[in-house]
Amino acid sequence: MGTGGSSETGSDEAVAVLVIGMAGSGKTTLLQRLAAQLHESNAPGYVINLDPAVKLLPYDAHVDVRDTVDYKAVMESYDLGPNGGILTSLNLFATKFDQVMDLVEKRKESVPYVLVDTPGQIEIFTWSASGSIITEALASTMPTVVVYVIDTPRCTNPKTFMSNMLQACSIMYKTKLPVVLAFNKVDVENHQFALDWMDDFETYHEALEEDADYASDLSRSLSLVLDEFYRNLRTVGISAVTGFGVDEFFRQVRGAAKEYNQIYKPELERRRKATATEDQKRKEKELQQLAADLTPSMGDLGIADAPLSKESQEMPEDAQEISDDNLESDEVEE
Repeated sequence: MGTGGSSETGSDEAVAVLVIGMAGSGKTTLLQRLAAQLHESNAPGYVINLDPAVKLLPYDAHVDVRDTVDYKAVMESYDLGPNGGILTSLNLFATKFDQVMDLVEKRKESVPYVLVDTPGQIEIFTWSASGSIITEALASTMPTVVVYVIDTPRCTNPKTFMSNMLQACSIMYKTKLPVVLAFNKVDVENHQFALDWMDDFETYHEALEEDADYASDLSRSLSLVLDEFYRNLRTVGISAVTGFGVDEFFRQVRGAAKEYNQIYKPELERRRKATATEDQKRKEKELQQLAADLTPSMGDLGIADAPLSKESQEMPEDAQEISDDNLESDEVEE
């Protein structure tokens, strides 16, 4: 089936596949197909569900956020709507994500992939703290690839297509991880039109000619801006229903994992070292400031800045004489 990961990633570790996409794009159904394909290949993956609001999972999850956080209880406790409840539930779960990573660490040597299903609220991975915690935890432990799932039939509308491309670009810059665009539902609509739009902006401009509104003009301009983004982007057409393109999907994921090891991992380590250096400098500066703040206070209390020298600890001769005289006078009085 071509689902193995060690030979092409240059590592025997599992590859974390973070499946992200808009609501209704077919993320959960796709993850079910991927998990089933791995089982058929006798190389089952490790599956994590991060959607606290899903009612029924079509696959067996090894880690399920619903076992830890009650989505409806969070909504009631914090007086939130559905979206706010999902975001808050994931924020609460992120505080315990180190425990999830402990489980992943124990299994990553024995599975080829760690598949992570996510909610349809993309803002979790564009600005929410929980998204950063989750992606950084995974990326610091193993090769990690973001799979952005696209609803291909809906993207026949060029403005909807551009909206998806902007979301994918935003997630790539936020996570700083390799991204694979998975055009889902190709059994309903072939994704070749999208590839043509990405390869040739003039073809995309032609598709926008029917609409002469502000959104079309903006989309036309953005297509020029995103030309560089398209150039090195990995894409795959896939059907979660029929299983078409699954082998190519895993091939693209393995290629992206190789990119992670060659490009993203060194950059991650560089940022980590830079952060450690900055933290050390900050701590040293705070200690110096603390010492400077304490010095006047110690003087007010009569505490010398420097330790007493041996000479200063010896009693002066005149003081010794006064002490002796006082002792003699005391004896006379007695």
